[in-house]
Amino acid sequence: MEQRYQALLALIRDGVPIVQVAHRFDVSRQAVHRWLRWYEAQGLPGLVDRSHRPPRCSHQMHPAVEVWVLEARRRNPEWGPRRLVHEASRAGITPAPSPSAVYRALKRAGLIDPQVRRRRDRRFRRWECGGAMELWQLDVVDGVLLENGREAKILSGIDDHSRFVVCARLMLRATSRAVCSHFAEAMCRHGVPQEILGIRASTVRALASQGRAVLRASGGPRA
Repeated sequence: MEQRYQALLALIRDGVPIVQVAHRFDVSRQAVHRWLRWYEAQGLPGLVDRSHRPPRCSHQMHPAVEVWVLEARRRNPEWGPRRLVHEASRAGITPAPSPSAVYRALKRAGLIDPQVRRRRDRRFRRWECGGAMELWQLDVVDGVLLENGREAKILSGIDDHSRFVVCARLMLRATSRAVCSHFAEAMCRHGVPQEILGIRASTVRALASQGRAVLRASGGPRA
């Protein structure tokens, strides 16, 4: 403020040209003109240092949305940023805030401690079969585009215990015949599993028939 005051004194009282005032105080002529407009409009209070913070931030959360987020967190302390975003969408709040914006709001309000991470429940245990060949997980994956524009599918299969890939075959159509053919090929190569998971019931029945046929041909399951 003192610099602006002295510059305007030289300009108004002493009649120093604006170009010389700007040179003396090492500022631009536009700055001197701006200070003069502020002084003419508000007097000395217009020369007080002003904040350079923008009036609003385009990605800042709306105050009403932030109030809703904080109140929802206080009512449900176990809800994290992702759950709060989901509940905000369900409540019809548009646009819904991002998880990072919700996290910052909770941090500002002291409703979350960034140093503390939620401990994993010790009762949680990963489910898997106890040994190999007890269960195969089969799935048909879409979205494989060929050069001619056609869409192909992949029959993928893994052993639930070892995570070994027992089958990965490309099919133009995921028919029961094609699936059973690739499945029978996998059983001939690796053996017959005790169970299969992930295919619709009609295909499972066809796969079971293929499994019985392989068992008859091989004399029993192979490791």
